[in-house]
Amino acid sequence: MKHLAILVLLFFGVVSCKSEITQPDKKFSTIEIEHLIQDSLLNVRALEVYGDSFACFATSKGEIGAFSVDNGIFELEFLVQQKYDSIIPNFRSIAANSEGGFALGIGNPALLFSVETSNERIVYQDNHPKAFYDSMEFWNDNEGIAIGDPTDDCISVIITRDAGETWNKLSCDVLPKIKDGEAAFAASDTNIAIVGDHTWVATGGKSSRILYSPDKGNTWKVYDTPIIQGKETTGMYSIDFYDKKNGFAIGGDYTKPKDTIANKIRTSDGGKTWQVVADGKSPGYRSCVQYVPNSDAKKLVAVGFKGIDYSNDAGNTWEHLSDEGFYTIRFLNDSTAYAAGNGRISKLSFK
Repeated sequence: MKHLAILVLLFFGVVSCKSEITQPDKKFSTIEIEHLIQDSLLNVRALEVYGDSFACFATSKGEIGAFSVDNGIFELEFLVQQKYDSIIPNFRSIAANSEGGFALGIGNPALLFSVETSNERIVYQDNHPKAFYDSMEFWNDNEGIAIGDPTDDCISVIITRDAGETWNKLSCDVLPKIKDGEAAFAASDTNIAIVGDHTWVATGGKSSRILYSPDKGNTWKVYDTPIIQGKETTGMYSIDFYDKKNGFAIGGDYTKPKDTIANKIRTSDGGKTWQVVADGKSPGYRSCVQYVPNSDAKKLVAVGFKGIDYSNDAGNTWEHLSDEGFYTIRFLNDSTAYAAGNGRISKLSFK
């Protein structure tokens, strides 16, 4: 139980960071990469940051961990193995509220673990043969959402309204119907973007669309996108919104990572319409995109197993900063981020 208490302190015992504002027109020209954890067996696609130095992660081998970097000193504060009987979950999603942390596995059975000071328990389980969950986020302390591939004729959406104590799957009667071959990708835990009560969910595959809710999952609309689609491996892999109007999505086809046609799209009207940007220009396939904080929706960083790329003009043009491969990235402030992938978790400093 000592480890659980440490984890919750790391999740919630820090104040929100107050980052120094960077001028949007000041370009990043270099990146410094410090590998914090290196292990050939490590595989991380679920990563979240809290405060100005702490981060938590979940691995494909059922581990939940937390670390801090204080005054340049790295410390692995916590690492625990989760199991259900003999099943070791493959975690692709992690999220938290003030009650505790939550980690969600992908396949059948899809297991949602709650990690609190008092115990570790499963708060939701999906035994459907097609169960496969991709991403999870909280709107506030009481309300959260996770999404996954369809088990019926709609995307799987589970919601909590009681701080994660219970989760309920939405009926397909209240969700848009899927198209043939439409699903989602568990590539970086960034299929969901939330700004206030507004929620955007990115689907992918043979059809790649935006599911939008203005009221924390009570009602839904669906919007088409011009991103590349038509195959099981194509579509949006990651989405981020800077505010209620400005959003960006990236993806492509991970089996053809050099392809650059129609794999980057942008909206300025809250996701109703999207435009292809940097068409036919690098970067190719990327698994995660994030807005840089305090950048007036101008700065973006995208990562994938082929490297790190940066835009200073809302995605119109991009600069390749590094060949170091990562699956997912989260910003601490407007010049520092943590990134995770195959074999490592690293600190990225943009200058």
